Amino acid sequence: MMNGSNLGNSTSNNKSKDEQVVNGHDENENNPFAEYMWMENEEDFNRQVEEELQEQEFLDRCFQEMLDEEDQDWFIPSRDLPQGVVGQLQQQLNGLTVNDTHSTEDILSKSTLNPDAKEFVPGVKY
Repeated sequence: MMNGSNLGNSTSNNKSKDEQVVNGHDENENNPFAEYMWMENEEDFNRQVEEELQEQEFLDRCFQEMLDEEDQDWFIPSRDLPQGVVGQLQQQLNGLTVNDTHSTEDILSKSTLNPDAKEFVPGVKY
């Protein structure tokens, strides 16, 4: 004799383990709600998204701090010098000229280097 509880068990035993039922639909059957399945675990999904956003915010802060530290290491005259000093330095630099009164021959004639010396090679003993 079969009662209702045995009848329900016998139908579930007929399905193989490969054909598991997910939310009332067989695996082989297209789930019309598949794109909404993330809502089943909405709290986990929200937590994961929040962690990703916090991680991105942390990386952005670290990157900005790194850029700020790098800026502090560089000497930037407009930022690091008092006002007015930059203009004075520019005027002084504009007043500088290259003095090319010495010719190359003049420098060579005053040189104390030996033109016949062997070429220097580091690590070689002569």
